[in-house]
Amino acid sequence: MKTLSPAILLPVALIAVALAGCVSPTLAPVVDHSTTGHAAPQASGPGYHTVMKGETLYGIALENGQDYRDIASWNYITDPYIISIGQVLRVQPPEGATAATTAPVIAGTGVEQRPLEGGASPPLTAADTPTFKHAPRVNKEPYSDALYASMQKSAKAPAPTATITAPAVVVTAPASGALLWAWPANGKVVGNYSAESKGMDIAGKAGDSVLAAADGKVVYTGNGLRGYGNLVIVKHSSNFLTAYAHNQKILVKEQQEVKRGQKIAEMGKTDSATVKLHFEVRRNGEPVEPLNYLPKK
Repeated sequence: MKTLSPAILLPVALIAVALAGCVSPTLAPVVDHSTTGHAAPQASGPGYHTVMKGETLYGIALENGQDYRDIASWNYITDPYIISIGQVLRVQPPEGATAATTAPVIAGTGVEQRPLEGGASPPLTAADTPTFKHAPRVNKEPYSDALYASMQKSAKAPAPTATITAPAVVVTAPASGALLWAWPANGKVVGNYSAESKGMDIAGKAGDSVLAAADGKVVYTGNGLRGYGNLVIVKHSSNFLTAYAHNQKILVKEQQEVKRGQKIAEMGKTDSATVKLHFEVRRNGEPVEPLNYLPKK
């Protein structure tokens, strides 16, 4: 067999190396530097959230005070609501749009009543509304031709119309946005609110009633949020929602309207070492002290 001279081997080796570089691009990651500093802009800032490792759509909705269905709709995400790390989500309604959950109408106690137009008389109630009769008025003045002509003229004139302004109801708006609140359980408070706990813990026995703290709509039921166990979230207005965690049984469905004091679950210890209700009040997505809203015991 002939041995190739070094003069021939060198060009052959160089050609082989060049070919290897052309046909094996997957041996190392390819980084495109042509667009460095010119990446397509993404929406960010207030009203947007960048997905981080371990987050779920349900948790992001809770942290932003929204129904997860609304966030899914605003970002064109469909069931099973899969999101990706680094994905930028709109978490506030687009301009001109509103959240699917609307605030319940709650009557207040303050009432402003207005007097009849053109007078300063006391306000009228429904019971005091006068009944107008068109019977002729009895006069005790002596008869005269002038008086008779005046009465005839008055009889032909149209009867005066009294205008009564209906009482205007003024809703008394406490700090909670006119919501009426009730305690979510009857047990003893065994865990106070803090920045770490985000809510308060109420002790009880397995099966004790868990009650809606205010009128609203159920926007989540399930156990998709780590650390909360079987969870119910109720949205009360565009600003307020409440969360009820560790239940052994959930008695309501998503999108169901509930009333203040209605039983929505049974107390348990899912994702908890002891039986208790973990209760949170969220205002615009931020945890707040529940005792600032619940009535004094």
